[in-house]
Amino acid sequence: MSNNIVVSLDIGSTCVRAVVCERDTDGSLKIIGAGIRPSTGLRKGVVVNIEATLKAVAAAVEDAEMMSGLEVTDCWTGIGGNHINGINSRGVVGVTGKKKDAREREIGQEDIDRVIEAAKAVVIPTDRQILEVIPQNYKVDDQKGIRNPMDMIGVRLESEVHIITCAVTGAQNIIKCVNRAGFRVNELILQTLAAGRAVLTQDEMDLGVVLIDLGGGTTDILVYIEGTPFSTYTIPAGGTQVTGDISILKNISLENAEKIKIDAGCCWDGMLDADETVIVPGVGGRPPMSIPRSQILTIIKPRMEEIFKLVKQHLDTLNLPRPLGGGVVLTGGGAQLTGVVELANSILKLPARLGSPIATQDLGGLVEEYRIPSYATAIGLALEGDRRAAADSADRGFETRQGEKKSGALIDKFKSWLKEEFF
Repeated sequence: MSNNIVVSLDIGSTCVRAVVCERDTDGSLKIIGAGIRPSTGLRKGVVVNIEATLKAVAAAVEDAEMMSGLEVTDCWTGIGGNHINGINSRGVVGVTGKKKDAREREIGQEDIDRVIEAAKAVVIPTDRQILEVIPQNYKVDDQKGIRNPMDMIGVRLESEVHIITCAVTGAQNIIKCVNRAGFRVNELILQTLAAGRAVLTQDEMDLGVVLIDLGGGTTDILVYIEGTPFSTYTIPAGGTQVTGDISILKNISLENAEKIKIDAGCCWDGMLDADETVIVPGVGGRPPMSIPRSQILTIIKPRMEEIFKLVKQHLDTLNLPRPLGGGVVLTGGGAQLTGVVELANSILKLPARLGSPIATQDLGGLVEEYRIPSYATAIGLALEGDRRAAADSADRGFETRQGEKKSGALIDKFKSWLKEEFF
């Protein structure tokens, strides 16, 4: 597939979304194809039916191929679910230095790589693997809060990192589903990290912000402090539970309950008119019924309150170095529920907003159809995948240049030896 094409795959508990982007002449990505199919093979973000999942993946990608007119071979794939866990760690190394003088030890890339490796040296169970290692900040001798220590002078280098782990089987099953559907996984990327890439501003991340991804099977939380992830957490409850509550209490099918939730769902009293009604389909040939919309609110609101209270409990356990000045950003399909922003604001006691993919210089041609919270992860995966591909390309270019320099130096030495010996 062309280097100008980026394909992302968001495999969720309720839907599989595929997005095909093309790099424009001005360097920005432009969405040229998208596909969405129902997902029945996952429960709480974990694959429980490989056959159903691979069929949904194949169908979603095929829809995106049809729209874009391109054949997809590989994709950047998201991973999430209840098995994701995040921990903070710290590493310390002595600076070897690029200069011989011990008093002028200049920090190089090798020192940075070593301190990250030292921070990664944590004990994790054998059934888990490291998914992401994200540097938070560095400390050179007694100087704290350094974002990039490259070329600084120091003797002792310290790094704080956020390590995200996942279940080995969870990652392997997702890769297996994508491979069996006929595609190659470039890399697994944490879904909330990708969503944050699409919906958060740099100012919010610097001030400290809580990203809440309200998915179908889970609610995923990512806390940013001073521009980098500080805490990763998953609540095993989401929009599917809300749909189930409506289905049970109103004695209707899950399909009809989902439709009512989308069309008439609300979780904030102040956004309802007293005379609004909802048509509830009849079961077994019975006629449909008209009920007040407020009855649907009394079903939805307690479940959403429960989710936000669990979020607050988690935030209260964190030893945050600073207040969350950026507030709360809600994304995911559940964030499209009427009144959800007001409810989050009330329970979390933080300013909240809806997080839709931002039309920036990184992403052009973002049509209104995809500027909705449910597409945040898929679009963020494309942006993050493109960034990582560019970084890998730059690293390979640097290694090639370094290799050429070494080869050139060896050739020069050989020429000098020939001159000394034979001429």
